[in-house]
Amino acid sequence: MEEVTKSSGAAEKIILDDVTKGKWYKVVFSLKKQFGKKPNMDAIIYLIGVNEFGHMREFAKDEKMDLMHIATCKLLSYEGYFVYDGKDEEGWPHYTMLKKPPYTDLLSQENLLRKLVVQYYEENNLFEEN
Repeated sequence: MEEVTKSSGAAEKIILDDVTKGKWYKVVFSLKKQFGKKPNMDAIIYLIGVNEFGHMREFAKDEKMDLMHIATCKLLSYEGYFVYDGKDEEGWPHYTMLKKPPYTDLLSQENLLRKLVVQYYEENNLFEEN
């Protein structure tokens, strides 16, 4: 799906293919249409965290950070970095790190997250029908 090339250092370079790029822009456009402004990556990750939590309510600042952590763990679980452990008595999802993600440059980190967001949208049937 995506093209991955190794650089001379320890960092991996992640480059998205055209199909994944198109799906990424579809995610962004859909959210812009829904919320009235273009979301940044933090907003998209927050929304995935809320979706994983299971219901919308007012969240305290630390809970918003927890939601972003949950979403990041969920997304990275697709690559085998985290595994889902279940929900606690308050309904918060918990994950265990299986291995540390490799060091990558910022663009590669962003591309990996974009690829995983697209995968999340596909897995959860979140793409709008045209």
